[in-house]
Amino acid sequence: MVNHGNMYGPAFTFLGIPACDLDDPATYKGADVIIVGAPIDSGTSHRSGAKFGPQAIRGGDYLPHDGERPHLALRTDGLKDLKVFDAGDLLMPGGDLVASLAVLREATEKISRAGAIAVVLGGDHSIASADVAGIANHLGHGKVSMVHFDAHADTGEDQWGALVGHGTPMRRLIDEGYVRGDRFLQLGLRGYWPDNKTLEWMRDQGMRSYEMTEIHHRGLKAVLDESFATLTDGCDGVFLSVDIDVVDPGMAPGTGTPEPGGMTSRELLEAVRRICLELPVVGIDVVEVAPAFDSADITAILANRVVLEALSAIAKRRNGSTYDPTQNLLDR
Repeated sequence: MVNHGNMYGPAFTFLGIPACDLDDPATYKGADVIIVGAPIDSGTSHRSGAKFGPQAIRGGDYLPHDGERPHLALRTDGLKDLKVFDAGDLLMPGGDLVASLAVLREATEKISRAGAIAVVLGGDHSIASADVAGIANHLGHGKVSMVHFDAHADTGEDQWGALVGHGTPMRRLIDEGYVRGDRFLQLGLRGYWPDNKTLEWMRDQGMRSYEMTEIHHRGLKAVLDESFATLTDGCDGVFLSVDIDVVDPGMAPGTGTPEPGGMTSRELLEAVRRICLELPVVGIDVVEVAPAFDSADITAILANRVVLEALSAIAKRRNGSTYDPTQNLLDR
């Protein structure tokens, strides 16, 4: 199923964590989190290169790989307080997107059935139609809600005649019953798509989409507070999907479809922290990092920190200790 390393370039794990083999359950026994790469970008509609994203995200760091990453604010170390493994990159044939997504769906279902949280490093956003589906196959269709950070809605009926692509995964998940439309929230939308027909379909499904101007006027905290009540209503777990282009391209240029006017990197990290602290997250993907378009690795470093922020917050949630962001750091 996997290549036991990076599909492109030298083999190394996320921040030096232990490797595992998804075909050998003994290698990830007791895992809390399993990271897996989905190195494919044949679902892109503009600039390709996201297939190199998993490798860039794994290596997006400046600290020594000694296995220690204590979170300054949360006072946890997600790589030590959780049992985290890296299963390497899935073997995903670039010429067959449907077959590649089937491989990913099988992998995330296997991870979920093992009792672990799947963290998927993309790859383009077409992978969301598979990684969420695999988890829903285990936990139950309609039992996983979704919070989706993106500049784009990704709810197209098709992409130039194809049902799969990075512009269609959210429609596929809802149409096929994996996720309920009324438990599907999007944050950060902006720009010049989709068209009215697609927006009407989204409205008919009961989706809630927060465009950047609404977030700016209402404040991110208020939007998240409102979202959390919806995400936990009638669902057993939450899937967090982060398209790095939700962040303004001035802070995250290394992506295939950059759209000006996005979130700051700080806003994204704070949102990820809150979600993983306060909600029962069952899966995460971080997608659309295209290193060829990056500048000084700032996009790869941000994506790496999205993963690390999530792990730290999940560890904090599990140890049951409190966190007050307004408290003096030295008194925590």
